[in-house]
Amino acid sequence: MKKNHDEIREAVRENYSKVAENSAANNCGCVADSDNSCCAPAPTNSFYQISAKLGYSENELQTIPEGANLGLGCGNPQAIAAIQKGETVLDLGSGAGFDVFLAANQLENTGKAIGVDMTPKMISTARENARKGKYTNVEFRLGEIEYLPVADNSVDVVISNCVINLSPEKQKVFNEVFRVLKPGGRIAVSDVIATTILPKKVKEDMAMYSSCISGASTIQELERMLTRAGFVNIKISPKNESKAFIREWAPGTTIHDYIVSATIEASKPNLAQVSPPGV
Repeated sequence: MKKNHDEIREAVRENYSKVAENSAANNCGCVADSDNSCCAPAPTNSFYQISAKLGYSENELQTIPEGANLGLGCGNPQAIAAIQKGETVLDLGSGAGFDVFLAANQLENTGKAIGVDMTPKMISTARENARKGKYTNVEFRLGEIEYLPVADNSVDVVISNCVINLSPEKQKVFNEVFRVLKPGGRIAVSDVIATTILPKKVKEDMAMYSSCISGASTIQELERMLTRAGFVNIKISPKNESKAFIREWAPGTTIHDYIVSATIEASKPNLAQVSPPGV
């Protein structure tokens, strides 16, 4: 039976609440003691190794507060974000603060790094991590990525790591990202994409959806959504090597034949690039 948008959000919220409470997650948010068939047990001391597989450097992993890395994600958006001092960075689905703290480190006490997450427990955990790490230029806000609690034209770069696929209303997400970005701002995202049509059984499986599998869109679908939102300079780059760790998300299945990790980049036109009405 097809789920409505609120049912999908609640399933995702419940799954990530368990992650925050138990700090026992695999690559994409599964809880080791749940009945989710996509979850493989992940010892807490494996989070470092998981993140290293996703492309984070040893230096990055050693410079964030303890408890911020929950082993979540499918890539490293920091590698393509080109964050500059003084910028405002927004992380969609910020979890315990991992990518927000890495962005803040690049900002070096300038600008601001903001995280938005729809799970209250994650927000509380991230704020405590910020306190422990003595970060003064980070902020964590409770909200849904389809309705961002962020002002218009206020952000330089939006990052996200394996979160947009979890939204049942991805067009709204891209519309919101476009709204909050400054003219000339950019989006730099790591996410999963579908390389072929997902089986109906997989698409309707809420456990698979919450595990960053069933909600994957194709490159063509993502390009259409980004274009509708107003973005230009769209670039989506699949990472075929990601099949190695995606195989671990659903042991005993062939899900790696349907999805891969990819980087998604695009920019909001500068004011000078936008033609006035009637032109």
